[in-house]
Amino acid sequence: MNDTEPCKRLREVRARIAAAAAAAGRDAAGVRLLAVSKTFAPPALAALAACGQRDFGENYLQEALAKIAALRPSHPDLRWHFIGPLQSNKTRDVAAHFDWVHSVERLSVAQRLSRQREGRAPLQVCVQVNVSGEASKSGVEPAQLDALAHAVAQLPNLRLRGLMAIPAPATTLAAQRAPLARLREQFERLRSAGLELDTLSMGMSADLEAAVLEGATLVRVGSALFGARAKPV
Repeated sequence: MNDTEPCKRLREVRARIAAAAAAAGRDAAGVRLLAVSKTFAPPALAALAACGQRDFGENYLQEALAKIAALRPSHPDLRWHFIGPLQSNKTRDVAAHFDWVHSVERLSVAQRLSRQREGRAPLQVCVQVNVSGEASKSGVEPAQLDALAHAVAQLPNLRLRGLMAIPAPATTLAAQRAPLARLREQFERLRSAGLELDTLSMGMSADLEAAVLEGATLVRVGSALFGARAKPV
């Protein structure tokens, strides 16, 4: 890896992941890094891709489609993850252009994704859970999680990989870990019930250590990789 600023930031984030994994007695190779690239232009993504980053997460569909079109010719091996709120009118383009969706919270949306993915490799999906109970946050309520997860797992053109959450911000490690532990417990319970899950998508720039300590297999990092985020236009 070279010494450009994007590569330095990538090394620093990977070092944070490795240190947290060591503290948890885990192999850092079991934690995938997703670069959250919303609001950043294609050259910023290309610079990080040149450092070896392959997974990119986007929240805004039209912005993401433009980036995918711009980067796919020169970087066909990038994996694109849709991580924003997903309305029914977005599912066709998401099913056509993304590899992963982390924000499934309604069966009707999952059913549309499955129908619109027909003829392609299965779309990898996570169910988003509202672990903090915030009215403003997306995600299925824990009480409805079982029914949704089992229904999504039966859809023919999707592969249910696991769970995702965006907890309320917290300033101490213990406070950060508490909601992430609740998500891990739900994940383990669903696995015990027979669902073949392997992905816990949780943790961002400010709380990735807490997430790795609680078993995250994928952390979604933006500002620590790209710098201060510009507001979407």
